Amino acid sequence: PRLTPDPFLFRQMSCMASWMFYATRLDMDKVEFYYLDEFNVSWLPTLRAMWSPKGQQVMIPTPRQPYKRYGLGAVNYHTGETVVLFRRRKRRQEVAELLQALVDQHPTGTIFVAMDNASTHQDDEVEAVLRAAAGRLVLLYLPTYSPWLNPIEMLWRQFRREVTHGELFESVKALLVVAQAFSTVVTRNLMRPYPSSAPMLHDLSDCT
Repeated sequence: PRLTPDPFLFRQMSCMASWMFYATRLDMDKVEFYYLDEFNVSWLPTLRAMWSPKGQQVMIPTPRQPYKRYGLGAVNYHTGETVVLFRRRKRRQEVAELLQALVDQHPTGTIFVAMDNASTHQDDEVEAVLRAAAGRLVLLYLPTYSPWLNPIEMLWRQFRREVTHGELFESVKALLVVAQAFSTVVTRNLMRPYPSSAPMLHDLSDCT
């Protein structure tokens, strides 16, 4: 794997693989496995390489003010189902709101949520949701500086390719309407189920 400053990189990767293997061995009606992350939704168009006639440069219009919103999303690793919230900020309160949305969407069974260990993914608001879930919500933290370990990054790249690359919307509201519509699209083709025959790599009692 790529190297990160995290001294516990291999241990955390081993734990994550073990939890995913454990989840696949459980009754799928009783367990859900999500990856969670945030992304920026800016009115300023994102740029990419584009074809143009020789000697001509493609001109992309930009807004006077680069207003920004934030998407907070979670993708189900086994089904591709996504839950995305769009908010003005991405604080602990908004992360707790997304976690609560996952709990509400699955009123029974256990919900595993893997995410990076940013400060907004911890603290009182998040702990309150964990306590209220009474053991049904399990948070797993990825190694630091390792976004490639989070499959939801594929969804954000797809979002930019299909929605914001080279595209200036009439307003931020219009951008959010299209962003919300994109988030409802089935993303199963973006996800690959983890092999159920994978070996148990780590003692789960040491991974919580």
